[in-house]
Amino acid sequence: MERRGHTESDLAALVLRLSVGPMLIAHGANKLAGKGGLQGTQRWFDSLGLRPAWLHARLAATTEIVAGTLVSVGALEPLPEAAVIGLMTTAALTDHRGKGFFIFKGGWEYVAVVAAAATGLAALGHGRWSVDALIGRRRRGPLAAAAAVVVGLANAGALVATSYRPPSRDEQG
Repeated sequence: MERRGHTESDLAALVLRLSVGPMLIAHGANKLAGKGGLQGTQRWFDSLGLRPAWLHARLAATTEIVAGTLVSVGALEPLPEAAVIGLMTTAALTDHRGKGFFIFKGGWEYVAVVAAAATGLAALGHGRWSVDALIGRRRRGPLAAAAAVVVGLANAGALVATSYRPPSRDEQG
């Protein structure tokens, strides 16, 4: 244990960053180039009631890729964590809403765990092995975590309030 260098927390931050970041990049890339490509993502978002779907498909993919990259390299904390919290909250309120807890039933457990990991990372900081540390930028602690949560929830709330128009039961068939 290295007390002065906080090796344990640096390692924990690195593990969190390299778990959450690449996963987000993969999800964003899948929205662009996965089965159905961007058009498939747009159709999916349209079926969820995100209007305009063409815009939200592109914003979601871009946000996942950019936030995932920033988390992976440990840059600009707590901004990418706020983006992750916003993405996961939006997913919980749109795609996972009303489906219970378990992800295998379409529930919200997965997005809650990812948002919690992002919150924890904002509190922990990106650690010594990050771009932020290289440039002397150290943001972490309860205020950084609270800022990430508040900004993420506010963005998700604004997006849902302005753009989420779920289809009525009659439209669903």
